Parts: sequence; C-alpha cells; structure tokens
Amino acid sequence: MGQRRRSREVALQVLYQLDMTGVSPEEGISLYFDHFALNKEADPESDEEDTLPIPDGNPKPWSQETLSAARPFAELLIQGVCLHQEEIDRWIGSASENWRLDRMSMVDRNILRIAVYEMCYCEDIPPKVSINEAIDLGKRFSSQDSGPFINGVLDQVLAGMGKAGEPPANGD
Repeated sequence: MGQRRRSREVALQVLYQLDMTGVSPEEGISLYFDHFALNKEADPESDEEDTLPIPDGNPKPWSQETLSAARPFAELLIQGVCLHQEEIDRWIGSASENWRLDRMSMVDRNILRIAVYEMCYCEDIPPKVSINEAIDLGKRFSSQDSGPFINGVLDQVLAGMGKAGEPPANGD
C-alpha cells in the first residue's frame, strides 16, 4: 500500500473523529497518533492483535515507522480540509444533485472533502488520482454504493473547476 494511501486513511479516520466529537484538528491528530504511540511496536511477523489496529483488508498491523511516515501528508490533508471546509463544502454541494451534505454519510462526506482538497490545493497530485483514491477509500470504508456516488460527485466537481476555477457562491 502506498504511503499517501495510508495517509488518506489516517486523514479519513481523524476527520470522522472530528465530525463525531467536535475536537479541534490538532487535538484529533494528537489523539490519533498518541493512541497508537502508547501501543508497543508492531512486529510484522506477529499475529498479536494488541500491537496496532489492523486497517480493514491489511493483513499486518502498521508499524510505528509506517504511522510516522504517514503523519505529514495526513496532517496536511486534515489541516487543509478544516481550513478550507466552507469552500470545499460549496464545491461538493454544487456537484451533488439532490444530496445535501448533512444527509450524506459522514464517511462519504469526509472522503469527498479529502479529494476536493487535493484537487484544489495539491498541484502535484493529478485530479484523476485524487478521484480514484477517493473511490477506493469509499469501497473500503463505506458502502457498495459509495464508489459510484463518490465518482459522480467528484467528476462534477472537476468539470466545475474546469469551467469556473472558483467554488460556487453560497446557495448555488
């Protein structure tokens, strides 16, 4: 699994936590990484379940080294989504016909936020890569219907960016 994919998974989990608890981004990041830091180092050959939580579908626990390497990009995504959330939510709202953000699942909403942040602010990541990564996150962490839903919304966001370059005004 690529390093940025791990970072996106961490960002998704922390953003979900922020939605659920209302803690600050800094506190959410600290809680996430400090929780894992309290656990002993993961042994890749170990079958013990108490080393580090095993991400869905990943047969081995993440080591502290892996988590440490994922942290910088995860923090960038978390801080960026929180800093630009109004703008990001306008993009998502304008692209998601018949779906208000507050009616979307928290997982799907945060996956969309991560992808739109990348599409707007991470020039080194092609938008299609952000879309594909978001679809994969949806398939892994949400429902079977999430992949097509996420793809449709992000395709509309990308089309809107190509036309306007700016997020729609509130209420559009």
